[in-house]
Amino acid sequence: MRGGTTQLEPERAAYLCDEFVNRDTRRQRWNSNWGWLLTQMSTTHPATEFVQLYLVLEDIEPPIWRRIRVNGCATFWDLHVAIQDSMGWLDYHLHEFSLEVKPGQLIRVGSAFEDAECLPGWETPIREYLHPGVELAYEYDFGDGWRHRILVEESGSKVSDQVLPCCVAGERACPPEDCGGPWGYAELLEAYHDPSHERHEEVREYHAGEFDPEAFDPSKVTFDDPKQRLKIAHAGI
Repeated sequence: MRGGTTQLEPERAAYLCDEFVNRDTRRQRWNSNWGWLLTQMSTTHPATEFVQLYLVLEDIEPPIWRRIRVNGCATFWDLHVAIQDSMGWLDYHLHEFSLEVKPGQLIRVGSAFEDAECLPGWETPIREYLHPGVELAYEYDFGDGWRHRILVEESGSKVSDQVLPCCVAGERACPPEDCGGPWGYAELLEAYHDPSHERHEEVREYHAGEFDPEAFDPSKVTFDDPKQRLKIAHAGI
């Protein structure tokens, strides 16, 4: 998204349109493998190792960032849920990870159910790709275009009493859903903070008691079960 407009490649635009058609066909395909998918979810594996990641929203100043730890046996779907919950997103939209596995070779992993070039996150383990020093991108909501830059900081053996995933640190609240991406959020903050802004009262009233852009407490982050979240995604196909 640039300057308030969204530019999509024709293939991506066609795919997004297809999200709203042929749902019965997709549901039949999913149901045939649904039991297998759930048994393969990484939460069935004991969390003996961790991977620590630093993630920051692009095109936002001052930065909105999180530092999280996830199970070393996690899938990209598990990581997606951990990012959503630690950031404060509501998982209303599609998402996609992208990373360069070797010079000139980019892989995409996400929730693109009909995109043959995008690996399904629930079947793709992070341990095959995420090692200390690796950088990757995570995009959420292809309309607003929330891009997160992620750095794998470290990995190691999990402390016995540590619950994974967990949020280690972070700063500032997540932007509200559907506010127009980084540029729309900048406009929202301007109206929120400036009493002379023509939309100041409207924005303050709409977000009254629900939004403090500077507030974030990692100890208050809670994480959903990725299996349950996948069931919700499946039900919406």
